Amino acid sequence: MLAGLGVCLSLAAAPTVPPRFVPLRDFTLAWTHSIEKTRWEEDYTVRLDADGRPVLIPGRARIRGSGAGMEPPPDARRLTGGWYEYQPHTAPLHILRMTRSPYTADYDWCVAGRCEPMRAVMPTDGGVTLLRPCMQ
Repeated sequence: MLAGLGVCLSLAAAPTVPPRFVPLRDFTLAWTHSIEKTRWEEDYTVRLDADGRPVLIPGRARIRGSGAGMEPPPDARRLTGGWYEYQPHTAPLHILRMTRSPYTADYDWCVAGRCEPMRAVMPTDGGVTLLRPCMQ
C-alpha cells in the first residue's frame, strides 16, 4: 500500500471539528433504508489516478431485497439470501457526501470484514459528512 493513502472525513457544516484521516485502501459503506428497512452495501477502493491524485473507485454494490426506490439495477445478479449484486457504472469519485440524520440509523463503516457505526470513526452533527480520498 502507498504510505499515507486513505480517506479524509470532515463535517460539512462544522469546520471547527478537525478532519479525520483514516489510512486504508479498501472499505465498505453500508446502511439500512429508513422506510423499506432494506440493507445496502457499497465497496470502494482508494487509489491514485494517472496524475497521481487520490480517487475513490466504486466497487461491487449489494442490495438485500428490493422496495420502493430501492430496486436493483437491471444488470444485478440475484445471490442467495435475497441479495442482489451489481457493479455501479460510476466514474472515479473525488468526494462522497453522506447525509447522517439523527432520525435514522448511522452508516456502517466496514474494513476487512469488520463493521462498526460510522460515529465510531467520525462523529456526526446530524448533517453531511464529507469523505474524500486523500494522502497524508
